[in-house]
Amino acid sequence: MHAVEWLDLPHARLEYLQIPAREAQRSTLVLLHEALGGVAHWKDFPRQLAEHTGCAVLAYSRQGHGRSSPTPQPRPLDYLSAGCPDELGALLEALDLHDVVLVGHSDGASIALAYAARNDLRVRGVVAMAPHVIVEDETLAGIRAADAHFRSSDLLERLRAFHGANLEGVFHGWVDTWQHPDFAAWNLDRELAQIRVPVLAFQGEGDQYATAEQLARIARLVPAPCRTLLLDDCRHIPHREAGEATLRLIGEFLA
Repeated sequence: MHAVEWLDLPHARLEYLQIPAREAQRSTLVLLHEALGGVAHWKDFPRQLAEHTGCAVLAYSRQGHGRSSPTPQPRPLDYLSAGCPDELGALLEALDLHDVVLVGHSDGASIALAYAARNDLRVRGVVAMAPHVIVEDETLAGIRAADAHFRSSDLLERLRAFHGANLEGVFHGWVDTWQHPDFAAWNLDRELAQIRVPVLAFQGEGDQYATAEQLARIARLVPAPCRTLLLDDCRHIPHREAGEATLRLIGEFLA
């Protein structure tokens, strides 16, 4: 079992978990979590990924998530394309990470794609699981349904085990930001067109937050080598709902 460590950046203190590489000369896979996620929310996936690939794996909780420092509210509307990528760059610099592949899920996949557009030479590729690159009606409908479900059950309080005092900021930072009228036009079109590293993007065929247009847009706009796939019998969380396929696809991408 690998212990959580702490990184002090100028703007925040972040929790992170690092698993060393099993094989020499392997990339570091940096995990970027979903909107309601953090280090603990990945559960056993970091270990599985490290064992399957032989790579080092690093997962961290963004500011305002897990046990990392709280973040001011309301969340800036450009958090996916500006604030969170800025924080990722600061983390890579502070931990002196090189030869990095970004592995993001949902919001984390969007952040990974946005950061790859900056053409940081340390980043060798991107794995985007259930990425968001535009706001769709299906995305907003899924968020409204999740909001109602969380409020009418004990799910919101169960999230407190992951986020503690950050819970309200995490939840409202997702629900309120995505439903803000000024967020409706958000997209990553400009960033996608600037990516120069290989991209693997996939989502579940039954993703309740997106249609296949998310993947089609990535395939259409990314000028670098890009593979996109829809996974059968999977919704929004490929690494849990299609774990074997997810590990296989990432392993093939890294080969």
